[in-house]
Amino acid sequence: MRILHTSDWHLGRSFHREGMLSHQAVFVDHLLEVVERERVDLVVVSGDVYDRALPQVDAVRLASEALARLAASRARVVLTSGNHDSAHRLGFGSELIDAAGVFIRTDAARVGTPILLEDEHGPVAVYGLPYLDPDTVREPWGLSARSHAAALGEAMRRVRDDLDRRGGARSVVLAHAFVAGAEPSDSERDISVGGVSMVPTSLFDGISYAALGHLHGRHTLTDTVRYSGSPLAYSFSEATHRKGSWLVDLGPSGVSAAEFVDAPVPRPLARLRGELETLLTDPALAAHESSWVHVTLTDTVRPLQAMERLRRRFPHTLVLGFESTVPVIGSLPSTDPTRRDVDLVAEFVTELRGSAPSEEELALLGQAVDACCEDPEVDMLLGEAEEFAEVLF
Repeated sequence: MRILHTSDWHLGRSFHREGMLSHQAVFVDHLLEVVERERVDLVVVSGDVYDRALPQVDAVRLASEALARLAASRARVVLTSGNHDSAHRLGFGSELIDAAGVFIRTDAARVGTPILLEDEHGPVAVYGLPYLDPDTVREPWGLSARSHAAALGEAMRRVRDDLDRRGGARSVVLAHAFVAGAEPSDSERDISVGGVSMVPTSLFDGISYAALGHLHGRHTLTDTVRYSGSPLAYSFSEATHRKGSWLVDLGPSGVSAAEFVDAPVPRPLARLRGELETLLTDPALAAHESSWVHVTLTDTVRPLQAMERLRRRFPHTLVLGFESTVPVIGSLPSTDPTRRDVDLVAEFVTELRGSAPSEEELALLGQAVDACCEDPEVDMLLGEAEEFAEVLF
């Protein structure tokens, strides 16, 4: 049996306020091409189909189109809910959809009930485990601890009980969890309970293949336990990730081969750092002119209109930060009893903009400092100081 393992589509997600739906549609096209080209028998989607519990209409439309195309393909599909999905909404009509060869599993009570498939080597039991919130399953399952390890451990106990009754059939488990040995990125939602989010890899011992979701980077924890990662980068921390899906061959005794299939990259990510003029003129950076760009400027003096100037060369610049080489307010010396408050403020202005205040500006700064005292007779000066501050900064 040939399996294509994907997860964390996050349909409807934006990237620093830029819509990603058209890029996600490109991935769906790619997924269907891989199914036909590689003669895939089973597609597994391990949670976080949507980016939020109430997805936007266009995201639902794309999901519906993707599942309809998969149902018409040569492959069967097993799909589970993640921590971003609404299990009830995603699972609506799942009993009817089963008839189309698309199996949506979002009900924790059914974790021990597999989808039974066949190949030339016999049966394969596929268990779709939705994201298991420890607070939700603790009471109905009678768990002794409030943790992800306890919740997933009970789910896997039910899986193994069912497998034992089937006399050692090959097995595939979909799980949406943070499994020890993998590194998170900045774009995953924290699922920790009591400060603990990880579960041990040993929970999947004896399973022919564990298709994991939740983390957005691909990981091989063991030959039979893998994360596919998200099909697109959803934070600049993923700029170096290789995105795609796992193509896994399940032979008569388990996994016989696994290959990573790269997904298309509609727009790459780049993190640039340096002085503004260098970034605007360095010919080596031409390759990033069509990328999503995160810029950190290291200029001693903050350049004027930096974002506008950057976007003339890098039109898809989304994030601009400054790595200051001058002290912040809290680090300026203030223990010298001979230094006045206005001197401290004047030094801050000098450090911030690279030039000292003029005599007129210094006089206004003095008035602003005086206005901070508790004397009600000078409170009237505060408004003038605020107006000056808006012009100055």
